[in-house]
Amino acid sequence: MEIPESPDLMEPVPVLPAPKRSRKALVVIILLVVALLSALGALTYYLLQLSAANDRIADQKQQIQEQKDLIDKKETFGAAMTGLLDTASQFDGVLMTSIVPFADYEAIATRAWQNRWLPEYLVEDTETVDRYNDELTALLAAAATEASSNTTGSTYETVTDQLGGGFVATLVDDADSLCESDVLACVFSEDPYTVHFDAADANVEYMTDWLKTGVAYHEFAHVLQMTNPEPTEIALEAFGGDDETMADCFALTYLDGWKLDHRVFITSYSWWDVSIGYGYTCNETQKQAVRDWYGALGYQTTVITQ
Repeated sequence: MEIPESPDLMEPVPVLPAPKRSRKALVVIILLVVALLSALGALTYYLLQLSAANDRIADQKQQIQEQKDLIDKKETFGAAMTGLLDTASQFDGVLMTSIVPFADYEAIATRAWQNRWLPEYLVEDTETVDRYNDELTALLAAAATEASSNTTGSTYETVTDQLGGGFVATLVDDADSLCESDVLACVFSEDPYTVHFDAADANVEYMTDWLKTGVAYHEFAHVLQMTNPEPTEIALEAFGGDDETMADCFALTYLDGWKLDHRVFITSYSWWDVSIGYGYTCNETQKQAVRDWYGALGYQTTVITQ
């Protein structure tokens, strides 16, 4: 029987060499990494460009929206201005020219033109125009009420409403105290759209409706003088600057049969001799000056341009 050999006596196991990598494979891997990095860089660049483009688009959208808002505000202002001028046109022919502050409307139109790129100011300008329109609308409503009623129940108010179309108010009160003088009536320059007639004088026995009518004509002339300052300044030259004799002349010119001195009969045997006015009867040249003045009065709406 053979004795097996000792393992130590066995032949050594050969050591296999480490596998060698192919240089071609390494190049491919490197190229793949480079390509991946390039792709990642390109993707990053694309994303950055996309973000920038989105920002630009957002900015453009915001600018477009702002432009639309600005256009809307301009159109809103334009519509408000058109509405104001439409309302103002309802005053055409009203003898008290200053009742419509047209210079203010021109000023707000000019300001809006200067603010045409400033939407927040355009909003304020539009609100101002709307307020002007509300004021004119209220004046029209008040005039309609005044013209259709006689709250004082007086001849004074009847005549004044006829002459002023309801745009001039009538008060029968203590005109003497208000005017700080013994007067039949008066008009204040601070409020030229209101005529104050003295209540005490209105009730004396000789104050007939005819005399009250003449007094109302005289006072209405003062209303016209105060609310038409430029033409009045020219007309007053014919009266030496005396607005009272001019007011008397207005009544003498436009109230048929009117005179300054009156005899008011109380009975067949008693009467009052009453003088109404300032004692001077105007001549024909002065009456023509009053006609020219009166004929030139009256508000007229005009176009506002930039």
